[in-house]
Amino acid sequence: MLSRIAVLFLGVLGVLASGTSALALQAGGVEVGDLETGSVVGQPFKELEVDVQLYAVELGGLKAWYPPTTVIDFKVRPGRPLLIKVTNTTATERGFQMTDPVNAASPFVLKAEVVLKPGETKYIGVPTSDLFNATQGNTLSYRDHLNPKQPGGKLIMIK
Repeated sequence: MLSRIAVLFLGVLGVLASGTSALALQAGGVEVGDLETGSVVGQPFKELEVDVQLYAVELGGLKAWYPPTTVIDFKVRPGRPLLIKVTNTTATERGFQMTDPVNAASPFVLKAEVVLKPGETKYIGVPTSDLFNATQGNTLSYRDHLNPKQPGGKLIMIK
């Protein structure tokens, strides 16, 4: 009788442990909004420091995101959510998509996607737990999903 109870207890613990790891991958998800009204995991965007600023630019016929590479050192940065400011400086509508291309087919992959009108700015908030749990490596790629043949960029995270 005692062994059956022990096995049942261990089985329940196993189910609970597997459920909590799945929830960790969904700690808050990507939130898109304006500086005044947006928030991520309960923290308003206006109370967070902007970590990354990206600009949609057009040089000749080339549509790209500037800067093409951004590095964030999480060893010296506090564990607050990542806040990305994306601005469309061009005269046409532009898209912004950030994801982990290696894990693109996973249901838990981090994926931020927004369409910006000319001159528009949006803020994207990402919990740090989602950054690290939903990516295979240390790199996220960003690109204009409305112009997929144009060059994108990389966000490199030092853990």
